[in-house]
Amino acid sequence: MKKRALVSVSDKTGIVEFCQRLIACDYEIISTGGTAKALKEAGLPVIGISELTGFPECLDGRVKTLHPVVHAGLLAMRSNPEHMEQLNKLGINTIDIVAVNLYPFKATISKPGVAFEDAVENIDIGGPTMIRAAAKNYQDVAVVVDPKDYERVLSELEAGEITLDTKKYLQYKVFAHTAVYDSMISNYLAQQLDIRFPDSITFAYEKTQDMRYGENPHQGASYYSEEFIRAGSLSKAKQLWGKELSYNNINDANGALELVKEFDEPCVVACKHANPCGVGVGKTIHEAYIKAYESDPVSVFGGILAINGTVDEATATEINKIFIEIVIAESFTEGALEILKQKKNIRLLELPDIKAQREKTAYDMKKVYGGLLVQDYDNTLFAPENLKVVTKRAPTEEEMKALMFNWKVVKHTKSNAIVVGKADRTTGIGMGQTNRIWAAQQAIAHAGEEVKGSVMASDAFFPFPDCVEECVKAGITAIVQPGGSIKDQLSIDACDEAGIAMIFVGDRHFKH
Repeated sequence: MKKRALVSVSDKTGIVEFCQRLIACDYEIISTGGTAKALKEAGLPVIGISELTGFPECLDGRVKTLHPVVHAGLLAMRSNPEHMEQLNKLGINTIDIVAVNLYPFKATISKPGVAFEDAVENIDIGGPTMIRAAAKNYQDVAVVVDPKDYERVLSELEAGEITLDTKKYLQYKVFAHTAVYDSMISNYLAQQLDIRFPDSITFAYEKTQDMRYGENPHQGASYYSEEFIRAGSLSKAKQLWGKELSYNNINDANGALELVKEFDEPCVVACKHANPCGVGVGKTIHEAYIKAYESDPVSVFGGILAINGTVDEATATEINKIFIEIVIAESFTEGALEILKQKKNIRLLELPDIKAQREKTAYDMKKVYGGLLVQDYDNTLFAPENLKVVTKRAPTEEEMKALMFNWKVVKHTKSNAIVVGKADRTTGIGMGQTNRIWAAQQAIAHAGEEVKGSVMASDAFFPFPDCVEECVKAGITAIVQPGGSIKDQLSIDACDEAGIAMIFVGDRHFKH
């Protein structure tokens, strides 16, 4: 029997040269549809699929390779005499190489306003069936789904034969490919039915980079992006300067990015270990940066900045006065880039759609050993109808602005979280404590003299009046918290006695 290769690809990158070299190795080429047309136009001899099967392509091309002549040729084990005898009796040739990649389902559903019928029509049936059959019979059939693997297959073939190790690798590539493909289809269909938490769930991610190490030097790590990169996500940022991001860089930068999305006005978020250490807003990015920096000039050293506007020369000059790991911004002026690139260890990331909000179809996930926690993202601040003033004194207009500003910040601070600040900047942040009073004391201590006249935001209710008592001693004038403790009245009474305004908003923002 003459060796045969079946070729049918949506991505025609390199396919003509691949087939030319197969023919030079004395292979016959079987092909279908557009692939056969492209090969014939290149002057290559091609056996059409209908010529092979003796059956016409039908149903608008839905049925062409789903035929025993194809699948017997793929699945027959060459080491099994009975299989080979059956092929001989049936007059069926073996197929020894398969080069197939699937209908462009991803590209189809990525089009704005794609019709459901068009998406379904681009679900490949024959392709996955062929490559899975070939991969099952890996010892006899080399199956290539990625054009990047053409050269490896050809160079081994031209040297004698395709090695078993390569065939096993190609087998793995097939099932990884179909797993991703099926995952995209099932997730798309779930979205059409508004199924948020299915009985079984799969996600497709593509490796973006290998990392030198993970959270610590003894841990291996890689970074994967979602198959469909979302607007405003870190995966969509373009790195303009600096060495590759580390595991911790990406985790911390994401924390800063999540918080800066809360603000429409010019805003700068300084982050350290995925927690905000200084947040400022202003009429300009330069003004916002100064406020964020002055919120905690100690912690911002070695930190990460997320900036929802253009970094100009004045801002870049200020940033360069200290060591900053990463600046991720909507854009940079040319002058700002020249200034910032004077620091070889800074990383600069540009994200033009930095203000894009999370898509409703996105999940917030945490991996635990042996399982996965999946939830909706915390996309709300509070339900306006739940806001109520619970003290005798209502907040002033300026205090209310400050309460809303700091409520946004506390939402993105690790629990237990307390944020102290003004209407345009934080003055002290306490995070990750095992009790709320420690978080309050930490935030107040960080604020120093700036604490007087600040307001306080708490990510969850006060179980005791001790946090209010700390506010009284510090000179804090207003508080925002969810409310809901059975001892709420004790905190309310303590506020009334001291003349502090307090509002309840109902929604809690734990972040672990």
